Amino acid sequence: MSEDKPFDPAVVATVTVTFNPDMGLLRAQLDALPRASLKLVVDNASQAEVLQGIQVVVSQTPNARLLRNDENLGLAAAVNRGVLAVRDAASTARFVLLLDQDSEPAPGSVAALVSGFGALQARGERVGCVGPTLLDVATGLSHGFHQCTRSRWRRVYPATGATAPVPCANLNGSGTLVPIDLFRELGGLEDDLFIDHVDTEWAFRVQARGYRLFGIPQAVFHHRMGDSSSRIWLFGWRVWPMRSPRRHYFLYRNAVILMRRPYVPQVWKVWAVAKLAMTACMTLATGPQRIAQLHSMASGVRDAHARTVEPKA
Repeated sequence: MSEDKPFDPAVVATVTVTFNPDMGLLRAQLDALPRASLKLVVDNASQAEVLQGIQVVVSQTPNARLLRNDENLGLAAAVNRGVLAVRDAASTARFVLLLDQDSEPAPGSVAALVSGFGALQARGERVGCVGPTLLDVATGLSHGFHQCTRSRWRRVYPATGATAPVPCANLNGSGTLVPIDLFRELGGLEDDLFIDHVDTEWAFRVQARGYRLFGIPQAVFHHRMGDSSSRIWLFGWRVWPMRSPRRHYFLYRNAVILMRRPYVPQVWKVWAVAKLAMTACMTLATGPQRIAQLHSMASGVRDAHARTVEPKA
């Protein structure tokens, strides 16, 4: 799709993974998505009363469908199931837009992602995925875009009103637009990672196959990172996510798993060690459940070393 062609929402299907979602946020997300796009909600065994609410919201949303998992399969496996269902149900869809349950696109943002993808292809880029600017709801701050140099893993923050695509080393999973054919070619997301760093592994695998990632600044999604978030000063105001002990288990386990992968950049591995250390310090200083948090972090590191997870790459 080239930059000057009108946006056809039928070329995009969306996959939203839910687990006991806030019903107001889920409704707002589905209402913000293009009416003519197929919208799949894949529920990971939410509580019965919550599931009833999801069924009502989906039934009231045009072109929305619900897929139910009998147990919590994790984010990656649920996304994979959703994309498979898209292939079977939406013959016109070329792209799938991956969404967390608490992300909401601003008006025109889905069209901007598709247009940006087409413009990048038109100029000869071997583009794999594109993603939006993410604005943290709690703080109003942008998450920025990840870039990687020979010696540094960093975030960049395009100026307000910027439209030039931003080359990225990683994209947040929620808001990622990916061609369905590429998703199939690479074998989907890695089920065993369950939730944290699923998008990180995917991004590195996409690039290992010779594709590139780009951020589209004018596509804006309002997003909630972690269980909650706060502002911290670290050479500028940053968004700091607050996570439960269970989430920290997967964060630490999966980071260590990725450190053992040959296609993961060395710069990211060094940065990840520093980020994990900083997370532990911040949790000790400011977070609740300090003992449980540290136990989960340590368990994640131990389990990462004890198991072998075969990469898809």
